[in-house]
Amino acid sequence: MKESEVIAMKKKKIQILLTAMGTAAMLAACGQAAAAGITTQTREKTAASATSQTQTGLTASAQDTGIDADKEFTDRDMEQNPDLSGATELTLKDGEDIRIDSEGVYVISGSAQDATILVDAADEDKVQLVLQNISITNGSAPCIYVKNADKVYVTTPDGESSLSVTGSFTDYDDAGTDAAVFSADDLVLNGTGTLTVNSTDHGICSKDDLKITGGSLEISCTGSALKAHDRIAVADGNIRITECNDGLHAENNEDDSQGSIYIADGTITVNASDDAIHGTTVVRIDGGDLTLTGQECIEGTYIQINDGTIDISASDDGINAASKSSSYTPLYEQNGGVVTIRMGAGDTDGVDSNGDIIINGGTIDITGQSTFDHDGTATYNGGTIIENGQQTDTISNQEFGHPMGGGNRPPMGDGDWPQMDDGNRPPMGDGNLPQMGDGNLPQMDDGNLPQMDDGNNGPGMGRPPQWDDSTEQQLPRDNEHGEGQ
Repeated sequence: MKESEVIAMKKKKIQILLTAMGTAAMLAACGQAAAAGITTQTREKTAASATSQTQTGLTASAQDTGIDADKEFTDRDMEQNPDLSGATELTLKDGEDIRIDSEGVYVISGSAQDATILVDAADEDKVQLVLQNISITNGSAPCIYVKNADKVYVTTPDGESSLSVTGSFTDYDDAGTDAAVFSADDLVLNGTGTLTVNSTDHGICSKDDLKITGGSLEISCTGSALKAHDRIAVADGNIRITECNDGLHAENNEDDSQGSIYIADGTITVNASDDAIHGTTVVRIDGGDLTLTGQECIEGTYIQINDGTIDISASDDGINAASKSSSYTPLYEQNGGVVTIRMGAGDTDGVDSNGDIIINGGTIDITGQSTFDHDGTATYNGGTIIENGQQTDTISNQEFGHPMGGGNRPPMGDGDWPQMDDGNRPPMGDGNLPQMGDGNLPQMDDGNLPQMDDGNNGPGMGRPPQWDDSTEQQLPRDNEHGEGQ
């Protein structure tokens, strides 16, 4: 806006009236939202909540996650050094598949192109593949294909192995074979070495459960790096996903009661073009060190954080509890851990819940235009909340693109904040929007609305006033043509 179009403030009274006008539309919209059934935030710090703390410092879960941490991993799942007594040794060759049709431990070595390790055993058979510094590069077929078994272990001992698919996948047996490691049954990855996976679609996929209990994984792909229909469970290990669409993705298209993700520990780094972690039902994190980058970094219906260090950089919602499963109600629940969220510009939320938010403990530190957005209630029982560098004991809410409550202040049309004479932003008092008394717009002494220099009325309903970036208080500028910069 040109300098000549800016009118210097004449009276303090005008400043107050125009600030009220800029927020009147927000107040009206908020009232309509409440009438439509959008519930308000509650804050409960009672003796009952204090006594609900368990010996581990966690409150009782708001919903049953369906995950029994003590039974999630078997002793064999957790064994990182395989028993090689009686193992069968096999060597890779170009253009030849290795076929395994019975239970046992198989030590595989060598390098090959256009070769697949194919497991087609009985329903009750457990097969362990020990990858001894192998390298497989295929054009269109999975490097490891589990057609049938009870459970298959892919173990990488000390050393490095690599699996790559460089072309378009061929669908074998109508099974949808679209990953460098593809399993129709339960799959466990463990060991003490490093497995590198490169794929033109998914990295590692199981149509049942996918569990990782140790070793190092390096994955680069265009689809999901780790994918399962029923559950992904991580007990430990070092997982580094450098490129993918989704990092960890659990979803069953035929059953929305399946598709959960459980992380007990480990170091996980994900750089995703879409979701870093995506579960249909439950995403539960009990520990670990997670560094997540993506559009949305954690998405599920019921997201529960109990411990761990989680660093999130998101261009959309940092954490999104969405209505994805009919078996759960959308909820973000934090009982412990340290969660740090940095948001991109625009209509983004640090934590977005289509239902409720419950914070019982831990620390959540969010930097962004909208820190929290919830359609249900927000309950704060304990822990530390930091919003844009300021510690608070309330959970704010953003609705219809404007922050409401929690001490947040409405942004102006051009994204800048109005400046007071001392250079500070005008406070909202107790965090609520100013009341207009009889609900009408403020009047000037002559009964008319304030006039702009072009003779038009001040900013209308639904269009917040525009301010320049000067620290000197200015009147709003007319934004009739969508301008204001």
